[in-house]
Amino acid sequence: MRRRRFTNAALAAAGALLGKAGWAAGVSDADAASGIRAALERGAASAVDLLGKHDGFLGNPKVRIPLPKAMKDAAKVAKLIGQQKQVDELVTAMNRAAEAAVPEAKALLLSAAKSMSVDDARRIVSGGDDSVTKFFAAKTRKPLAEKFLPIVTRQTEKVDLAARYDALAAKAAGMGLVKGDEATVERYVTGKALDGLYLMIGEEEKKIRRDPIGTGSAILAKVFGK
Repeated sequence: MRRRRFTNAALAAAGALLGKAGWAAGVSDADAASGIRAALERGAASAVDLLGKHDGFLGNPKVRIPLPKAMKDAAKVAKLIGQQKQVDELVTAMNRAAEAAVPEAKALLLSAAKSMSVDDARRIVSGGDDSVTKFFAAKTRKPLAEKFLPIVTRQTEKVDLAARYDALAAKAAGMGLVKGDEATVERYVTGKALDGLYLMIGEEEKKIRRDPIGTGSAILAKVFGK
């Protein structure tokens, strides 16, 4: 999956809340920060619920995890010699592994959102299309990778083709032919699972900004409402 950038027009619109001197009249620093925090909490919880279930990754073209680039040519050969089933099994296993790992992210994501400062809120609102990704990635990517990796490993080690890929990729990595994040199926899937998670958090947060009244939250309505 290519690294995605959010096309978040709502984020830009929300930038109107910020002027040279600070938040717009009628919206205090505390209210603005609370509104952004609530949006991130809801977005994170919704994204985890969407992805951390059967077909959350496999059935969603936005986040579905494909074969590593280094394996695609080998997969074509495998299909030609009648191993299509094995290739399909690996793709399914990779996505099932991501689906199994994502629920572990919920507590850490919510904690990161709750700890957000007023300065964080300003950066998120004024920081451009990828500001939500940057916020969560900075706060959670490393610890989540550590949580995800053993879960992903348990899922992918059930597929023989995954072990064979790891053996070949390790040799290729030693010769500089394979990037570090593709040196094993497990690390590749872990990285892609996190990319997909942050993408969907941004998508869910965008929906909240588009219809803050519909959330039923008074603080979201105050900060993002017309």
